[in-house]
Amino acid sequence: MAFETLEVSVEDGIATVRLDNDPVNAIDQQMRHELAEAVDVLREDRVRVGVFTGADDVFSVGADVGLFEEAQSWTTAEFRSNSRILGRAFEGLEEIEKPVLAALDGTCVGGGLELALACDVRIASPDATLGFPEHNIGLIPGLGGCSRFVTLVGPGIAKDMIFSGELVDGERAREIGLVERVESDPKAAALEYADSLCERPPQAVGLAKRVVNAARETDTQTAGLLESYAQSTLLETADHREGIRAFREKRDPEFTGE
Repeated sequence: MAFETLEVSVEDGIATVRLDNDPVNAIDQQMRHELAEAVDVLREDRVRVGVFTGADDVFSVGADVGLFEEAQSWTTAEFRSNSRILGRAFEGLEEIEKPVLAALDGTCVGGGLELALACDVRIASPDATLGFPEHNIGLIPGLGGCSRFVTLVGPGIAKDMIFSGELVDGERAREIGLVERVESDPKAAALEYADSLCERPPQAVGLAKRVVNAARETDTQTAGLLESYAQSTLLETADHREGIRAFREKRDPEFTGE
């Protein structure tokens, strides 16, 4: 699969997707389609963990303004159809039963930050720049910048940052819950993290992701039921039996995903 705006590679179970659309990794129409194709790569059985990265000084500035200029001639149906391309890619990242990490260095705003929000764990550099400046062109964050953002930081902070267009650095982003980790080299940290996740039981990690995501959207009783069903499924896996044997034999387990 050939890409023009991304670099996609798979090695030792880790799929690395690097945004590569000079000069600022703007999400244009080509990247929209390629991000959807990259999610298909992450779905492949050879992949256990996904990692999204950008350049050293910019993860992504979000949507290409030229795309919005073009969209002025679209009908509402055409606009929604084009938005669904990226929306489905983001939904795919959330739904896939594999951990997906985002390594955020430099500028990560607008649609770039919405891409990061669709990932499971965000690792930012201390001096990264994150936020939603969509009001500068009379819009709102429209692909998760409102809906996913609020689940991480709460309604007060979400509204404040969206209303004001305030941009925050990595340290402040961690304080408000927008990112989970701050590292001087986010990409290296993400790849190290991904490598450690490849050693963990894939089904257990994948189902943990699905249950946590479901708990965010349902009541505690229903979420607990899903948790119980997931656990009962995992009790029947070969990886669970291997984990017990390894514990008894005082050795590291070798998980196969079975």
